[in-house]
Amino acid sequence: MTQVSHAPLLRKLALVVLVMFGFAFALVPLYDVFCRITGLNGKTSDQAASTERAVIDSKRSIQIEFLAHADTRMPWEFSGETARLSVRPGEVKMVNFRVFNPTERAMVGQAVPSVSPGPAAAYLKKVECFCFNRQELRAGQSKLMPLKFYIDPALPGSINTITLSYSLYDITESVPAPAPALAQRK
Repeated sequence: MTQVSHAPLLRKLALVVLVMFGFAFALVPLYDVFCRITGLNGKTSDQAASTERAVIDSKRSIQIEFLAHADTRMPWEFSGETARLSVRPGEVKMVNFRVFNPTERAMVGQAVPSVSPGPAAAYLKKVECFCFNRQELRAGQSKLMPLKFYIDPALPGSINTITLSYSLYDITESVPAPAPALAQRK
């Protein structure tokens, strides 16, 4: 009986594993490029916008829906004071979100915005947003977090409703220990 060598098969399988690992490693940057090109990502800018060039379009009204969601691993209570708002393009508006840390320890959270439909993200201009910075809350602390924004008048006419959703994540473990003043205040 002749013995069959499995070495070529093992080399091919090892190559397949390497290609799969390389693809998985490259998938996130490729997805970011794809989303940037197609406008499907729904990501907003993390930089404050200027209101200097905002011209109000009084002939048009856009409905803005606000959603607030705390991640399942985030014990904070997170909600918006306003669920829906009518905005004229170019008009600067301000809404507030509330957050409460019901735990017995200081925590740090980060809000991540998402816009739907995705192409509208480029036209939602945030002048001031709690999502620009991480939020530190001591045990039992509540906080009012403002969002000041406007809709760029260049928003395509086919978009009449925009949903702005915030997801709040616990990033306590990924940041340096809180300042002594934060941990000691009650």
